[in-house]
Amino acid sequence: MGLIERTAQTAAREAAADGLSWTFSPMVDIARDPRWGRVAEGAGEDPYLGGEVARAMVKGYQQGDLRNPNAILACVKHFAMYGAAEAGRDYNTTDMSRQRMYNEYLPPYKAAVEAGAGSVMTSFNEIDGMPATGNKWLLDDLLRGQWGFSGFVVTDYTAISEMTQHGVGDKTKVAELAINAGSDMDMVSAYYHDELPALVRSGKVKEATIDASCRRILEAKYKLGLFSDPYRGLRAKSETELAGQMMTPAALALSKEAAVKSMVLLKNDGEVLPLSASKRIAFVGPLVQNQRDLVGSWSAAGDWRKAVSLWNALEEKFGKDKFLYALGCNLVDDEPLRTTLNLPVDSRTPQELISEAVQVAQRADVVVAVLGESQGMSGEAASRTDIGLLGNQAELLKALKKTGKPVVLVLMNGRPLALQWENDNLDAILETWFAGTQAGHAIADVLFGDANPSGKLTVTFPLNAGQIPIFYNHKNTGRPFQARQKFTSKYLDAPNEPLYPFGFGLGYSAFKYSEVALSSPEMAMDGTIEASVTVSNTGKYAGEEVVQLYIRDLVGSVTRPVKELKGFKKILLKPGESKEVKFTVTPNMLAFYNADLQFAAEPGDFHVFIGESSATNNKAAFTMK
Repeated sequence: MGLIERTAQTAAREAAADGLSWTFSPMVDIARDPRWGRVAEGAGEDPYLGGEVARAMVKGYQQGDLRNPNAILACVKHFAMYGAAEAGRDYNTTDMSRQRMYNEYLPPYKAAVEAGAGSVMTSFNEIDGMPATGNKWLLDDLLRGQWGFSGFVVTDYTAISEMTQHGVGDKTKVAELAINAGSDMDMVSAYYHDELPALVRSGKVKEATIDASCRRILEAKYKLGLFSDPYRGLRAKSETELAGQMMTPAALALSKEAAVKSMVLLKNDGEVLPLSASKRIAFVGPLVQNQRDLVGSWSAAGDWRKAVSLWNALEEKFGKDKFLYALGCNLVDDEPLRTTLNLPVDSRTPQELISEAVQVAQRADVVVAVLGESQGMSGEAASRTDIGLLGNQAELLKALKKTGKPVVLVLMNGRPLALQWENDNLDAILETWFAGTQAGHAIADVLFGDANPSGKLTVTFPLNAGQIPIFYNHKNTGRPFQARQKFTSKYLDAPNEPLYPFGFGLGYSAFKYSEVALSSPEMAMDGTIEASVTVSNTGKYAGEEVVQLYIRDLVGSVTRPVKELKGFKKILLKPGESKEVKFTVTPNMLAFYNADLQFAAEPGDFHVFIGESSATNNKAAFTMK
């Protein structure tokens, strides 16, 4: 989490230097449906991990003191459950039980509030039949009442005016609902400006309610020092001074470090990676030389021209004319979609592009295909029903496979993709996401072994879209999966297991885990026990491993998930080195919101798992009495 906090600090420092005092981040929505485009913006599917990331980002942005000239105000969003949109379609309805809300979707928001987030943004979706922006239970009873939030609430873009489309009232009514629910600031719609005076005169909105909203906003401005210095020192700085605070060498080094540590090695058969520069290597694909899409969705005023493409990084690292190159295909060939996304296009036919790529591949020892999504294929209003590689990307891979050369797939994308054919047929797959301004340097370092990948998946990768939503911490059924029994919870045409589980990720090292050891088979209701494993590096490279702790509550007053992440530690091991990794299991780790929505631990039997991913079955049992 320290790296995430440092990236938030750097973002805050650069934003503050440019006169900004507020950011619409962190986005902490739990996302379990990769059809939803905004998976790219959050921390994934797990509430514990989401909470840890939320805390780190709020701490990094606000730095404990908003008077710090390098701090900016955090805004946790989108409150709440925005990531659970039905069918994965953006802005769609969210409908779930309070049990699921409290135990699975609300924890990251609560963690951000506990970390001191100064503002909260409402979500577009409805909750229990009322849009979040006008939902008094959500904003007043829960956020302010139960959680003690003292900052201000801002609506999402035009969210108040959109309440009329939800069908809960006209312009006057939705303004009344929003202000009385606790939405302090109206973003864009101007309904407060137009309607609040008459609503106060009619008695439907109390003047004290408006005063309270104004006070919360003014308090934030005061804490930021905006009354004494509205431009936060910007007037006193020259253009040269400002430019010198942007994209400093330290910031660029941090960007590269974050990119490297975010990458996930999904497959590496025959140790085709890392590559040797002595081999003849062909780089193929529309993203090899791409800069624009490296910065991802919602990069706003970020200058993509300052991003380093993989090709530019390779030339810087090894010199010009070292490697072979072919475009291979366009990202998409569908004209309406291409126009919507404003994508560049090569006028040659798909067959001509693939033929050229095959000819180039035949001259190489190894082929690296760089494929995936443009920045517009993930993000807001970018829901997809087909989560495979679009256009002729899959056809390109099949043609490259037929050459008989080893094929490495480098992915640039914002969501989990359906990669069953790719996993079954290609030699290596490296997930790099939208890796930012230093993406090219980071990818080159990983491909050629100057960096050892250690990232783990924060979201499950399904076999296909038919498995969606799929997530590791699901509930059991009365008929759990049994391979040889028809009348159990399973599919006729596909396995229950995902392609890649939550927490999965390979490296150039290999790690072996001992059995889980417990300090005691029993734990008091107010006590703790220690769980430990010994992890050994059995590979030939020094590498980092994320050791993950999961717990299962075998019997509860309400049904419990089959497994829940409760801790993780990252260790560095040299070849042949072993380390003992210890976790302290506390009652708080075992607690959950019961049928009365009270957070408490219950006595009973538990399993504790420690391993390399959520798929681990390396466990020990204990009883809490």
